[in-house]
Amino acid sequence: MALGVIGIFLPLLPTTVFLLLAAWCFARSSKRFHDWLLSHSRLGPMIKAWQDGQGIPRRTKYRVIALIWLSMSVSMLVIAKLWATILLVTIGSTVTLYLLRLPVSDATRQPIDDISP
Repeated sequence: MALGVIGIFLPLLPTTVFLLLAAWCFARSSKRFHDWLLSHSRLGPMIKAWQDGQGIPRRTKYRVIALIWLSMSVSMLVIAKLWATILLVTIGSTVTLYLLRLPVSDATRQPIDDISP
């Protein structure tokens, strides 16, 4: 839980992963802490949406993808090694495909049948 909160302020730590892990652990160990985490005004909605399979907002999804590729590009330029570039492109592509497959939870999402040409 502490690493997730620290990750809000430090860009090197993945906030969401640590908070989801904390929610999973609390669900199995402490109902009181699990309920507190889910009812938290800032952290709770994100965890509930993930647990319910609602996905992430479309805007957040595309921002994350853009930031991944921006940071990967800077890393590729700084390192300037072929093996590192191949590794970063592979990791970036895999994470991007995963993110694109996640469901979208925003109100602008429409069923395929309702989309007019």
